[in-house]
Amino acid sequence: MLKRLSLFCAAAFMTLSAHAAIPTRAQIDVTGYVIHADLDPASNKLTATVAVTFTALDDLPTLTFGLNNGLQVTKITDAAGKPVVSERSATDSTIRLTPAQPVAKNASTTYTFTYAGALTLDTSPVDGIKLAAVADPISILLYAGRWFPVSMPGLFTDRFTAETHITVPSDERVVGSGFKSQAPAAGGKTEYTFSWPRSGFPGTIVAGKFLAPYSPPGIPNIRVFTTEANKAKASDFANLTAKEFEFFSSTFGPAESGKLDVVELPGDAVSAAWAPEVVAIRPDRGNARLFANTISHQWWGNQVSPLTLNDAWITNGLARYSELLNLEDSGGKTGFQAAIVDVSAGALAYDTDPLSTLGRLDPFSPQFQLETAEKGAMVFHMLRWELGDDAFNKFLRTLLTQYTDKPVKSANVQAVAEATSHLELTSFFSQWVNGTGAPSFGDKFTVLRLGNNKGFRTMGSVTQDLDLFQMPVELRIETQGKTEDRRVDLSGDESNFTVETFGRPRRITIDPDNWLLKTTPDLAVKVAVLRGQQQVAQGDLTAAIAEYQKALDANKASSLANYRLGEIFLLQKNYQTAANTFRDALRGDGDPRWTEVWSHINLGKIFDVTGQRERAVNEYRLAVQTNDNTQGAVNEARALMQKPYKATAGD
Repeated sequence: MLKRLSLFCAAAFMTLSAHAAIPTRAQIDVTGYVIHADLDPASNKLTATVAVTFTALDDLPTLTFGLNNGLQVTKITDAAGKPVVSERSATDSTIRLTPAQPVAKNASTTYTFTYAGALTLDTSPVDGIKLAAVADPISILLYAGRWFPVSMPGLFTDRFTAETHITVPSDERVVGSGFKSQAPAAGGKTEYTFSWPRSGFPGTIVAGKFLAPYSPPGIPNIRVFTTEANKAKASDFANLTAKEFEFFSSTFGPAESGKLDVVELPGDAVSAAWAPEVVAIRPDRGNARLFANTISHQWWGNQVSPLTLNDAWITNGLARYSELLNLEDSGGKTGFQAAIVDVSAGALAYDTDPLSTLGRLDPFSPQFQLETAEKGAMVFHMLRWELGDDAFNKFLRTLLTQYTDKPVKSANVQAVAEATSHLELTSFFSQWVNGTGAPSFGDKFTVLRLGNNKGFRTMGSVTQDLDLFQMPVELRIETQGKTEDRRVDLSGDESNFTVETFGRPRRITIDPDNWLLKTTPDLAVKVAVLRGQQQVAQGDLTAAIAEYQKALDANKASSLANYRLGEIFLLQKNYQTAANTFRDALRGDGDPRWTEVWSHINLGKIFDVTGQRERAVNEYRLAVQTNDNTQGAVNEARALMQKPYKATAGD
């Protein structure tokens, strides 16, 4: 049941521990690592020696590195081989160093760390999320898991090179950035060597009992590593990756590397992770959109990265928007428009702080994740509308070219957009990057008949509630004849327009294709439901019910809000109330469509649990008849028709 609650969430959200000892701005610039690590799945132990080369950005009497709490440091030495005193801070997964002499500003040096330990869920720097573990059959060492010393702050902002040597049992394979060689090692093990000489984020390693990699016929640059349990998915994953990688290459220009290794993550890990040349995916979450988002980080995150976390909206937003561009290309306008509405809800869910100030937040909090990814994506969607497709595509390619292997900040994005479009965009970036809020549109108009059978003239104005708002908006005029679209420049809280049409106008729609982020009654429902989902993810069911009730107050017929409420009541084993609420979802507005099939399935489960098998089978039959296989719904319904549902301890 807990799994089902999060089945349709747009993203997974994580909560970090307190950051008491983490500096508020970068102390050092890490330039490179040399890593030697031994993985022993039998004991779940990692043993490593890591040389970190860095440059001090200030005179530093102390330095702070992030390091997983499961790793016990036995020795730290400076460039001269002298020991460096250290102190562990378990509350924020850091280690604080006090060198014998302060490190002078602009001085470059190398420290060597020796450590070992077991990496578990309890030691993760992100509460409740497994980012690093040495295990059988798959070991994951994700960059965010701090399995090697990382600069703090600096996650996905401090670029570095890496030479990595990973030793594993001889029956395992290792996937990482810049594969160089493999060779026999002591104790019947194998050493894999990786080298990534360009500054980036080559900090993720996945090792395990993987089969020989699968490549699509004629496409040797794409390889898929799976265990025996998921080998049937290798072909589909490979073909999907090849298709999406080709789409992004044609849209943005070639990636820094033409190689891409897709590797399986264990079922209890994060849904996805990325590194140069690496796409790591949980097979049970491996849908086209997740693949597209993860693959796009080869450009947005690897090729260019944010200067600080205040600039994370650039790469997180472009990764999300790349996902939507791929959806538009493969699924057409309808699917793209539906996704834009969902992203708009995410953008407005926590819109209380400007994008340019989010660096002060926990980078794995719901607000940071939603704002940087969802609102960031909407900023680029609106920029595309303002610039036009050709200028927007040129802008993306120019941004990548000018900032390859470099960090980028908000001012750089504006400068490149203005240079490629020849538009002045200060008001745009002031509103959407440095400000908060979204307009609520209204209109008023009168229609005049023109003489001599020349048609009609519509004179009116578009109103909105943000005094400084300035952007073009599309008007769709539906007449007795054909439908016509007009582009109107808005400035201030009321902007006039005049449109002449042959047929009498019957209705005018503002921004019919959702190019602008705006507040609407329908979107308010989606925002409340999304906030409720986040409360469920954090375990606060009471707060979630309150949010879903807000959605129902705005729209009592909301199938989505009723469905989500039904999930909670089912989780609480309040079967009668759950059944009533799923019935309300079926009687509701049917938005989104999948609420119908899953309401029938959950009703069937309720009847099975309460000993009403005949009624349960009828609900499963109704689910099959919808022909909606969202998240395998029809497959599950058919299976439940054959074997009754039984609640487990986790349900």
